[in-house]
Amino acid sequence: MPVSNAVQGAVPRHVAIVMDGNGRWANKRFMPRFFGHEQGMETLLRVIDTFADRGVEYLTVFAFSSENWKRPGEEVSGLMNLVLIGVSKYLRKLAAEGVRIRIVGDRCGVSDKLRAAWDEAERLTARNTRINLSVAFNYGGRWDVVQACRRAVADGLQPEQIDEQALARRMALAFAPDPDLFIRTGGEMRVSNFLLWQTAYAELYFSDCLWPDFGATEIDAALAAYARRDRRFGGVRHPEPVPQGA
Repeated sequence: MPVSNAVQGAVPRHVAIVMDGNGRWANKRFMPRFFGHEQGMETLLRVIDTFADRGVEYLTVFAFSSENWKRPGEEVSGLMNLVLIGVSKYLRKLAAEGVRIRIVGDRCGVSDKLRAAWDEAERLTARNTRINLSVAFNYGGRWDVVQACRRAVADGLQPEQIDEQALARRMALAFAPDPDLFIRTGGEMRVSNFLLWQTAYAELYFSDCLWPDFGATEIDAALAAYARRDRRFGGVRHPEPVPQGA
């Protein structure tokens, strides 16, 4: 599919998304919250394909935060089962479409069955290159910084050897460039402990659209907004010099 006319100009290499609004989407339809999560998974499949068509190389989505364990036990259990169902139902389709899958987050708190499903997803898609999908599960930005520090200590680094580069190499997304564009759906305007280190210079985009309704139109609006941004990375853009005699 050709790039939309709405997305002419710079395309972010890496997009990160907080997929918010599943529960509210279901509530508006007088359905259980889990129904919203199911629809959210269907949306994710379409979103992956659309971003790949637009030329985005890396997509990272916030699927389950380290704080989500505080939700009702029935909802947490349903989300775990939904991951297993999703891997069983969609993995081979994603693999055939060139999607490389990685899971980032603390794997210690999940079941052996879930870890095995993740391992299978990563193994089956390891050679794919169309788009890199990172699923942040049992992830928190503060956890990520802490685990990177612990790895640095475990690797024998002395205090004077621990700098930004040393920690960056030990972060959960060390294999990817930092996100260029951070999107949150659902109308909330906060980062919610997602990729705190990596999004230091990301462009932020907040959409009122609930995640299950997020599609190509909303994606193109976000990419068009990104293309209009003046990215300075802490520097100052000087005006173009005026030619002599002008």
